[in-house]
Amino acid sequence: MPRSLPTSVDETLALVADGNYIADRSLATTLFVSFRLNRPLFLEGEAGVGKTELAKVLAETLGRPLVRLQCYEGLDISAAVYEWNYARQMIEIRLAEAMGDRDRDSLAEDIFSKRFLITRPLLQAIEPTADGPPVLLIDELDRADEPFEAYLLELLGDYQITVPEIGTIKAAQPPIVLITSNRTREIHDALKRRCLYHWIDYPNAARELAILKARLPQASESLSREAVAFVQGLRRSDLFKLPGVAETIDWVAALNCLDKATLDAETADQTLGVLLKYQDDIVKIRGAETARLVALAQGGSAAPAS
Repeated sequence: MPRSLPTSVDETLALVADGNYIADRSLATTLFVSFRLNRPLFLEGEAGVGKTELAKVLAETLGRPLVRLQCYEGLDISAAVYEWNYARQMIEIRLAEAMGDRDRDSLAEDIFSKRFLITRPLLQAIEPTADGPPVLLIDELDRADEPFEAYLLELLGDYQITVPEIGTIKAAQPPIVLITSNRTREIHDALKRRCLYHWIDYPNAARELAILKARLPQASESLSREAVAFVQGLRRSDLFKLPGVAETIDWVAALNCLDKATLDAETADQTLGVLLKYQDDIVKIRGAETARLVALAQGGSAAPAS
């Protein structure tokens, strides 16, 4: 059963918390305003900080379908918006020719009707559904080519899409739109102007510990505290790719699988590949630096969440 949108920032915090997503008040405020103004929300931040997860949680807690468009280089309209079912159109033409019961104009009008249209994520997101307007996630927009951004402007500004052969299709109720970017390139200002903006940063120790408690309640208190302190220290290192929250969760899950109740240097060394995804970073941290970070984590682990 679809759930109504929150009516305050506090309700927004509670909404995402129901999905075990621990947001700070700044993010909850921006999210609430985007609900009230029916504006897309553009989220930037490093990989693994929870941008994509937020869309999944909203769909789950609001009881709405999630429509996800995963962006990539070469993404075009036929994969993102719609394409015509050419095979069915050809069959229809052959049947009409065999029966001889339609003139060319009526046939052309028929084969370019909605029943021959294959809808892709963006068009699906503005079509009515029994569960109400969906959550539309346009994920990692920075991976798509710049010209694709121009096509999004009509959708993001007016919640409508123009199909030349049919006309303009407008959403009866606008979807909740979240756009994410890892900032591998800059997104054009014209697109950003149509959105509210929020940068999701790495969490502080207290919030990261709260996230671990929500996601991995089975992990011991001491292990979670020490792991958070270790990762917080790791993020102060000069690495090619710092670990995100997703890596912290995976690491504590791995340590828990190894029946660890506390952190030790040997196990941390052996499981660095869960946290760090580049060999140069692993080599830099492995050994003495791992032992130092574990000692610091055990001596001054994360403060409890307020």
